[in-house]
Amino acid sequence: MPPAGIVQKPNLNPVFSLWELKSPVIQGGFCRIRSRRTTTSPVVLSSSSLRVRSSSSLAQPYLRYAVLGAGFAGLSVAYHLLQHSPRGLRLCIDIYDEVGIGGGASGVSGGLLHPYSPKAKLLWRGAECWKECLNLLSIAEAVVASRDSTLGTKEFDRKFDRFIVRRRGILRPAMNMKNFSVLNDNAQNCLSSCRIESIDKNAAQNLVPNLSIPFNSAFFMPEAVNVHPQRYLQALFLACKNQVKKMSTLGFGEKELYLHKKSVNKLFDLAGEYDAVIICLGAKVDMLPELSGRLPLRTCRGVIAHLQLPDDRGEEYPDHSPSILSDAWLAVQGPRNLYMGATWEWKSRNYSPEVSAEEASKAFHELLPKVSTVYPCIKDWAFSGAKAGLRAMPPLTPNGSLPLLGCVDDFVGGNNTCKYWLFGGLGSRGLLYHGLLGKLMAQAVLSCDEKLIPSELISWKKIKQ
Repeated sequence: MPPAGIVQKPNLNPVFSLWELKSPVIQGGFCRIRSRRTTTSPVVLSSSSLRVRSSSSLAQPYLRYAVLGAGFAGLSVAYHLLQHSPRGLRLCIDIYDEVGIGGGASGVSGGLLHPYSPKAKLLWRGAECWKECLNLLSIAEAVVASRDSTLGTKEFDRKFDRFIVRRRGILRPAMNMKNFSVLNDNAQNCLSSCRIESIDKNAAQNLVPNLSIPFNSAFFMPEAVNVHPQRYLQALFLACKNQVKKMSTLGFGEKELYLHKKSVNKLFDLAGEYDAVIICLGAKVDMLPELSGRLPLRTCRGVIAHLQLPDDRGEEYPDHSPSILSDAWLAVQGPRNLYMGATWEWKSRNYSPEVSAEEASKAFHELLPKVSTVYPCIKDWAFSGAKAGLRAMPPLTPNGSLPLLGCVDDFVGGNNTCKYWLFGGLGSRGLLYHGLLGKLMAQAVLSCDEKLIPSELISWKKIKQ
């Protein structure tokens, strides 16, 4: 199972100052505030909080942002807020998530990453999304490789003793003539950075021994990858922490980053504390009374089964072999560990990652026939558990099913000294979209300018419920 969330070491002298926020003003293209320091009693930070300070002057302008959610969207926004904040800007980011890093649907996703739709067509801004996502993956891997972390060495090694990104490609067997024709046509117009290669049955079986090829052809994406979402998100959080430390040390203005393992029940509870609140809660956005029932999102619960090869079985999944994408998918975790997914339960309201025995059995018997059609050896593997996530699925547009971004002050109302932003509806493609869209959202928030977000991502507000 994916590792548990990161636990931060408590600050030995955890005292910080609160600020009385006044109306925002624009300075140098970035949203700044006028503030004055107030005297407060010491505030004790929880063990899940991080604080890094520099010796910059307390008289400088100060921005406070709240990011709700610590999944793909929330951590991408947090990273890019730090990355794109101007030199000298004093910035504090509070991340709120009641479970912690990757505690929602992001942390239980399959992690099969490529820039194509099920019909192999390039997704909206697929090349840019692919590039930005690979960049964040590289950043996460680099921070682990460097061991540049505030965690103890033993704890760090225990959390990241296996892969974050598995680079073995993804294989898609053709299931019928129509499927073959669609995949073959689009293979001719694929990205050079993520090729789609048409291969025959023998070549496919060289990649995955004992593979069954129903239509004698398959399509291989050698540059596609398999990401372990929990390890990736925890490593990206470490990259945010290290960025705070580095920027503060180099004199880029005082930067602070906090992780609060608590939920926010009402947006109005944050009014007066922050210059901006960025809502990245996925399906849980509907639990906020200010937005409940007002967003064009559908919920879908997906169950993923974890399979292990019994000790008395010798047919391990070869280390060089790609993951498999078909009517169901196999995400390879190791020679004797696989994830199989995923089910689709529309309109579910079950937010729990826990899976009952009945739900697990139903999911297993639904997925196994689909996978065994292309990988018969899966019948020798043993079920060892299941996990689930509730995804927020966006509406269909002429550009495909695109996430929802934009300023939602009109929805929330109330205190206009705080701007409210939404980054939601990532659906089943959150891993691909989160890098580019997190960057665009951060730039819009820092500049207080929704026009920096592509119009197709904010058009949903014209048909809001």
